[in-house]
Amino acid sequence: MKRQTIKDTYIGTLDWYDGKVVDWNSAGKAYSLEGTETQLHKYHFGFVCDGSISSSCGRYALIYQKLGTKGLLLKDGELLREINRSYYQSEVYEFPAVFWDYKGRTYLVHCPKEYCRIDIEDVETGILITDTEERAPVDVFHSRFEVSPDNKYLLSKGWVWHPWDVVEAFDLEQGFHDATLLDKGKQAELDAGELQAATFLNDSKVILLESNEIDYDHTANTIHVENKLCVWNLETNKIEHSVEADGPIGNLFPIDNERCWDVYEYPKIIDLKTGKILAEDKTIFSGRQSSSIIRHLEDLPKIAFDQTTRQLAITNENSIEVLTP
Repeated sequence: MKRQTIKDTYIGTLDWYDGKVVDWNSAGKAYSLEGTETQLHKYHFGFVCDGSISSSCGRYALIYQKLGTKGLLLKDGELLREINRSYYQSEVYEFPAVFWDYKGRTYLVHCPKEYCRIDIEDVETGILITDTEERAPVDVFHSRFEVSPDNKYLLSKGWVWHPWDVVEAFDLEQGFHDATLLDKGKQAELDAGELQAATFLNDSKVILLESNEIDYDHTANTIHVENKLCVWNLETNKIEHSVEADGPIGNLFPIDNERCWDVYEYPKIIDLKTGKILAEDKTIFSGRQSSSIIRHLEDLPKIAFDQTTRQLAITNENSIEVLTP
């Protein structure tokens, strides 16, 4: 992997846009990999937040509190309106939200009504397309939304009570026309392990991290955990491949059909066929996230993934580390 360092920076929120690392809460301050800095917008916002996402066109951004109920929806750097989610357990797990492009319009997919209910909101008008009386969502804490490259599927990487990490997939176009189809998602047929992480490998395949507690060592007072990387085909609902990972993992991003990033503790590139680590950089601390539940984690770095270049940006004290596979 190739590493570049952007020094002497303070980042409130971290995102990618047009090949640059951007802080949308600081007037859209953008850092290029060539060392230049530009300001895309006019306004800074007096809002304590640590998360951000942006639309593919770059006109819309959402800045939000990962462990809060509040977000600000921006258009061209100006406040369009405030966004909210349910208070229930909001201080425990990540705010669920993602932008979605459909038939020439931009939508925000989030959970404004209930923690367990997915809604599609027209970004420009604020109308909830899916606000119908027939809704009866299953009791899942939705989180870490991700849309497939072809804009067809939605992943929710959330949890249910024990707590127990789960992953569900939804057909967004079908849900747009029949909101009840967003009330219960498709789940992979796997063993009894938790699904702690997931990411789209391509339009219809998902990389899953299945974690199983194998045994308990009473002498050492430790639990042996087996982590498996699985490839889930959404079209057939079958697991096409499964391999045990070579060491602890927990936070995945795709690279290509053979490799993925993991940033549990430090960034590494993993071979999807063998589970082996192909490259790593232990000098960069990238957090210990392995779930949407992050309340217990301290000093969690901000991490942003560029869907186009497959690069990672990771905050590191007063700098940003940019990694290229």
